[in-house]
Amino acid sequence: MKKKKPQRKAAFTNLSGTKIKALYSDPPKRKPGKPGRYPYTRGVYPTMYRGQLWTMRQFSGFGSAKDTNTRFHYLLKNGQTGLSVAFDMPTLMGYDSDHPKSLGEVGKCGVAIDSIEDMARLFDHIPLHQVSTSMTINGPAIVLFAMYLVVAERQGVAFNQLRGTLQNDILKEFIAQKEWIVPPAPSLSLINDTIRFCVEEAPLFHPVSISGYHIREAGSTAIQELAFTLFDGLTYVESAIKSGLDVDDFAPRLSFFFNAHNDFFEEIAKYRAARRLWATEMKKRFRPKNPKSLLMRFHTQTAGCSLTAQQPYNNIARVTLQALAAVLGGTQSLHTNSMDETLALPSEEAVSIALRTQQIIAHETGVADTVDPLGGSYYVEAMTEVMEKEAKEYFDQLEAMGGMTAAIEKGFPQSEIHRAAVKYQQEIDSKERIIVGVNDFIEKEDRPVEILKVSKSVEKRQVARLKTFKQNRNTKKLTQSLKRLTKGAEEKTFLMPLVLDAVRAGGTVGEITAVFKDVFGEYREKTVF
Repeated sequence: MKKKKPQRKAAFTNLSGTKIKALYSDPPKRKPGKPGRYPYTRGVYPTMYRGQLWTMRQFSGFGSAKDTNTRFHYLLKNGQTGLSVAFDMPTLMGYDSDHPKSLGEVGKCGVAIDSIEDMARLFDHIPLHQVSTSMTINGPAIVLFAMYLVVAERQGVAFNQLRGTLQNDILKEFIAQKEWIVPPAPSLSLINDTIRFCVEEAPLFHPVSISGYHIREAGSTAIQELAFTLFDGLTYVESAIKSGLDVDDFAPRLSFFFNAHNDFFEEIAKYRAARRLWATEMKKRFRPKNPKSLLMRFHTQTAGCSLTAQQPYNNIARVTLQALAAVLGGTQSLHTNSMDETLALPSEEAVSIALRTQQIIAHETGVADTVDPLGGSYYVEAMTEVMEKEAKEYFDQLEAMGGMTAAIEKGFPQSEIHRAAVKYQQEIDSKERIIVGVNDFIEKEDRPVEILKVSKSVEKRQVARLKTFKQNRNTKKLTQSLKRLTKGAEEKTFLMPLVLDAVRAGGTVGEITAVFKDVFGEYREKTVF
């Protein structure tokens, strides 16, 4: 009897722990269907990239609004087709740059935005009706969105001409990223107000980008990313309907944001399963009349957590493969990380290479010339079915707990992610998983990479500008505006018009979010191990 040739590993699994067979030769249980048709496994549009390429965005923000505005103009000049704003930590947490907790963080991990004047400088000489803008902001999203709207007013741009996306996904903050301001219930109410405003005033703007990216960055598996993200989305839909909105009024403008990690085929299957699962769950739960309410359109960013400080030039190869998986999975928008982002905010050279990576995929590889080129692959279809099935199992557990908000209070998604992160690290430590340049193929000395450094003077100048701004505004008008906002929050009225008035009166991010903290209280997470 002929002996079997030994295999290089005792077991082959993807990053979710699914066992990978040596050969896939069974046809899929469910036919993948056609692109542009329910349940959209093969893509949300019939022609996909033959009709229009994905939007190429680079997540950009550092230092002052003027610094970031310069980077925006550089990227637009070099072929970027949409803007994506990264805010610094104080802004993300709803603090002004002069707050004691902001010390040492102003402009470091994104752009510092305190006032309407900062937002105006951020988009100086960028006509807002000619560009799509994505803003990665959550807890104070309603405030930053109001500032963007007021800048549009100043430019003479009607709200119904604005295109873009407000991340505005607070549930994944409680699950993974931990940047919140008020508890879950009032947070959902603020999100409902931004959804309502977009329905009535800014119909081309996506009011929520339901984000699995940060769930994955926190250490989840691809299946957990898929399950928790989609269930967050269903929670937002249910909440908006309870607030009085019709599902077809807002669901077509919801969008999603996924991670593109290292396991090439697992990622492609994740995107295909996400479209199919979202369409089937929306149809079953909410029975929309508009077919567009079933569409999952999504942005993808390559995995920041996969980048390595060791041998950083290897990150170019990682990002290329991750971006290719996103394209083969049918993304509508894509950000490619820069090779130096694990060391610092990206330099101009690094961000240019990242953008050129997308352009090479789009124009030189031929992968955009046909729709869903991997559709019908035994392996990809099998993985799509596995991911859909296991995501549904998580749905059942979340339903049994009383929904996502209740599950967050119990610490369930947090503990699931924690266990997955520990397991992944153990696999790296034992060399069960090889990370090139980290636990194998190690070099004694790395080639140095020039990195972007944000000067300490940025904070000093930002605080000085904020002081001048506060001195020059109409204090009486601002006080009256904040009082109206406080009363509206206490009475649970529609807050978006009141936030807009506070911004026009010169209210800062910190002052407006302070109203929400005073009325709604602050959130303390239950610790779960």
